[in-house]
Amino acid sequence: MTTRGYDLTPRRVAYQLDGGLKLIGDTWGDPTATPVLFLHGGGQTRHAWGGTARTLAGKGWHAVALDLRGHGESDWSPDGDYLIDVFVKDIHQVIDHFQRPPVLVGASLGGMTSLLVAGEASPPVASAVVLVDITPRVEPKGVERIRAFMTARPEGFASLEEVADAVAAYIPHRPRPKDLKGLEKNLRKGPDGRYHWHWDPQIISPARFAQRRDPERFLAAARSLRIPTMLVRGKLSDVISDETVNEFLAAAPHAKYADVSEAGHMVAGDQNDVFSQAVIDFLSGAKPI
Repeated sequence: MTTRGYDLTPRRVAYQLDGGLKLIGDTWGDPTATPVLFLHGGGQTRHAWGGTARTLAGKGWHAVALDLRGHGESDWSPDGDYLIDVFVKDIHQVIDHFQRPPVLVGASLGGMTSLLVAGEASPPVASAVVLVDITPRVEPKGVERIRAFMTARPEGFASLEEVADAVAAYIPHRPRPKDLKGLEKNLRKGPDGRYHWHWDPQIISPARFAQRRDPERFLAAARSLRIPTMLVRGKLSDVISDETVNEFLAAAPHAKYADVSEAGHMVAGDQNDVFSQAVIDFLSGAKPI
């Protein structure tokens, strides 16, 4: 597929960071257009954004979907450090590769990172920010369900069927995929032939889950936002709630808000067309800095 003379087939890109660590991404569309940087949630990969990234590129943006450190094809932290400030530093370095401030679209972990990158920088380093099902304060039960899923199978899976069964149990509202080959993008195969999730096991270490999450820091970042902002919530999500949404909107009263029905925490994967249109509508009305 092509548009405006640009091929919408994803192109692989690599970003070299301090210390030699490399992050891998895919890009779509015109590289001279306004960049939109997509940051996935914990345990996901850049492939979570493929549909939306391609759609935005077709509308004239330069879409970039990144594997965060420790995820997908990006390098793992040599010291096993996956505290939030490490991700924030990484994204600042990636932004330095762009000729103009990007739009940040982040889900869950990627959204927390985006909020701190956008809200704590002066002058602004992003032109707009879209937070996907994440707020400064989150619901403990929803976070615990994510933790339980990520830590459930340290031994891996014997087949893609087993992987599909695990995903279907975790996301019961989403149809089970008929073609299981697509799951391989989120998996790595060990020497024993078993499938493992495509992340560094240190990401789900007890030490990382024990780290204290400071909602006041995220609220302060939200209050500091001076760029176009949107929060997209999955109506079925158990990670954020009416209370946490209202708290964020009070902190960032200029923010737009979209509530996607029939979508859970993984909004883009559950209702990609609806999510993509919400982002397009928002960006079409957002004035770049």
